[in-house]
Amino acid sequence: MKERVQVVKEEVRKVVKGSSEVPEILDLVITLQRLGLDSYYETEINDLLCIVYNTDYNDKDLHLVSLRFYLLRKNGYDVSSDMFQHFKDKEGSFVADDVRSLLSLYNAAFLRTHGEKVLDEAIVFTTNRLRSELEHLKSPAADEVSLALNTPLFRRVRILEIRNYIPIYESATTRNESILEFAKLNFNLLQLIYCEELKSITGWWKELNVESNLSFIRDRIVEMHFWMIGACSEPHYSLSRIILTKMIAFITILDDIFDTYATTEESMMLAKAIYMCNETATVLLPKYMKDFYLYYLKTFDSFEEALCPNKSYRVCYLKELFKRLVQEFSQEIKWRDDHYIPKTIEEHLELSRKTVGAFELACASFVGMGDLREQAGDHYASTIQCYMLQHGTTIHEACIGIKELIEDSWKDMMKEYLAPTNLQPKIVARTVIDFARTGDYIYKQADSFTFSHTIKDMIASLYVFGLRIGAAAVECLFEILRRLPGGCERGASTCVSHSWFVMEDDELSASVPLL
Repeated sequence: MKERVQVVKEEVRKVVKGSSEVPEILDLVITLQRLGLDSYYETEINDLLCIVYNTDYNDKDLHLVSLRFYLLRKNGYDVSSDMFQHFKDKEGSFVADDVRSLLSLYNAAFLRTHGEKVLDEAIVFTTNRLRSELEHLKSPAADEVSLALNTPLFRRVRILEIRNYIPIYESATTRNESILEFAKLNFNLLQLIYCEELKSITGWWKELNVESNLSFIRDRIVEMHFWMIGACSEPHYSLSRIILTKMIAFITILDDIFDTYATTEESMMLAKAIYMCNETATVLLPKYMKDFYLYYLKTFDSFEEALCPNKSYRVCYLKELFKRLVQEFSQEIKWRDDHYIPKTIEEHLELSRKTVGAFELACASFVGMGDLREQAGDHYASTIQCYMLQHGTTIHEACIGIKELIEDSWKDMMKEYLAPTNLQPKIVARTVIDFARTGDYIYKQADSFTFSHTIKDMIASLYVFGLRIGAAAVECLFEILRRLPGGCERGASTCVSHSWFVMEDDELSASVPLL
């Protein structure tokens, strides 16, 4: 039934429009957000949150107060955190007993900005209490608490949260069957789109390796695409994800060349060639760089072709971003060759925050729209080394201090996120936050970009494992797949080796290949 997606989508819309009480609205909105369905009902959700903001509610219910605060701040309302002072006793300690309230307060507190002492205190309090409660909990409550202690809700990668929350929601006795079915259909459709993109990108990557013959570069193309999915997961951002994945591939290659493989002289030649950005610059380059450089130029030409004529000018900005990036790489090399160690962590971060390429990727994400380095050999000083030198600390103490700097950065971003949006579209701030979330995920426990086996299970769950859906829904997905560029033969063949759906009806409950 090719109409099934539209039918379920409209069934959910009726649920959204039928919500009127504040607790009901809050529960529905956070459910839709965690299942990745909120983008289909942006107007309705904005209207509902406006009602929540202007309506009286039970300000003695900590769970309700926390959930209201979380959703309003997450959607740009600069509500005061002073309301949480009412949940302290005479000694200034928080009073909360049930796990649901503790978890809601914990997640709300991470939407803090600088100077909000009550939220800083709430994080310490709820973290300790939730850790002590965890050993006594059973699923799904234990799963929710464990997930939150690892990464608070606001900082989770959107697409991974969808994948993790669907089975949690499915086990809830209060679930809505239409919402659940739509969530599964939507996620499986996203899987098809991602696999189609990955087929295109891996073809490009193989051609790059053949034509450039750079044997020393890191082979992380799947991880790169996975990373960019985290940054912009919506189906209509497919071109943006493809461009971003190729961008980060080039950034990684350039980083490997400048930081590890090339001599200083060769690095400066490549920097000059990228600044010139035309084929005549190949005469400047050593032999092993020439083919890579030509493929680099060829890829930018393909970006112009992929964009419609009135948007191809945006590629010029991508080229400028790379010019800026290699200039910063060159400064790193100068520091390395001069054995210069920055005197303060601030001086180090002033350069290193530019050379990681985050700024370039965040800017590049709009073109397609409507790492810790190894310490072997000579390198310019790392963030940890600079912190230890400035403060006279051990490695362990430096890591703690850097985590505090990271928390300060989250507060900075939250402050900007809540700023008036009349100067720029809301999608700008939202995209920066999404990049921060994916960076947090990739580097939270280890350098998972370099040591990607640490996240292989999550990558597999995104590209490979299907969700349990009805047979009629599978037919509907096939119809959608036929509409993909290249038709069913091309699209489905992409996914046969990567994904399967688990169908269920009265007669069948088994893993069924796409073809």
